[in-house]
Amino acid sequence: MARRGDFPEYVPVAKKKQASQKQIETLKKKHVDLDPVVIEGRTIAHSWWGKAWNTNLEQYADYSNRIARGRSYVRSGAVIDLKIETGVVKALVQGSERKPYTVEIVIAPLSQKIWESILDVSEHQIGSLAELVEGRFPKDFESLFQSNTSGLFPATKEITFNCTCYDWASMCKHVTAVLYGIGARLDDDPTLFFKLRAIDFEVLLQKTIEEKMQSMLNNADKKSDRVIEDEAVFDLFGL
Repeated sequence: MARRGDFPEYVPVAKKKQASQKQIETLKKKHVDLDPVVIEGRTIAHSWWGKAWNTNLEQYADYSNRIARGRSYVRSGAVIDLKIETGVVKALVQGSERKPYTVEIVIAPLSQKIWESILDVSEHQIGSLAELVEGRFPKDFESLFQSNTSGLFPATKEITFNCTCYDWASMCKHVTAVLYGIGARLDDDPTLFFKLRAIDFEVLLQKTIEEKMQSMLNNADKKSDRVIEDEAVFDLFGL
C-alpha cells in the first residue's frame, strides 16, 4: 500500500485491465451481480448528456491530477460495477490492492423550482421529451441546463462522495472514475440522469403525451376522444 505523500507506482493499462477482469471473474464465481463500465476507444462519452455530465464533474476535483487518473481508471476497466439508484450511485473500483474499493456517490434531488423554471424557459424551444432526452435543443440552452446555480447538473454542494481507499481527498481517483462511468452510462440511457436527480420520468412522459395530444387536436381543429395504447406511447416518442 502506498503511503500518503508517496508517488504512485506506474501500472501499465494492460496490467490494470487484466487485474480488473480477474476480479470480475472472481466475484462472479461468488454469484456477485456486477455491471462493469466498458469503454471502447479513448472517448468516454459520445452523447450530449454524457459529455455534459463529464464536463460538469471537473468542477468537483480537489486536485486536477485526480481527474486525469480517474479517466485512466475508467478507460482501463477499473470500474467493475456501477449501479444507479434514485439519488445514489454505488460502485466497485479495482485499484492497486487485491480487494476492490467501494464507492458511493449521493446526489441531492433537483428542486422543483429549478426544474419548473427550466421547463418554463425551454417550453417553446423543445418540441418533445424525446428531443430533451436526446440533447437536441438550441445551443443557447446548454448554459441554462449546465448553470452552476440553476441548472440540471448537480452543483458541488449537491453531491457527496465516499470511498473506502486511503486517499485523504474526498474526490479520489476512484470516485472520479465512477463519475466518468456515470457519463458513459448516460450514453446508453439518458433517462438515468432523471433518476439521479430524483425526477419522476413517468410524470414527464405523461406531461409530454398530453401536450402532444393537445397539439394534434389543435391541428385537427376538432375534439377527439381517441386514446393511445400504452404500447404505442414509447413508439410515438422514439423511447
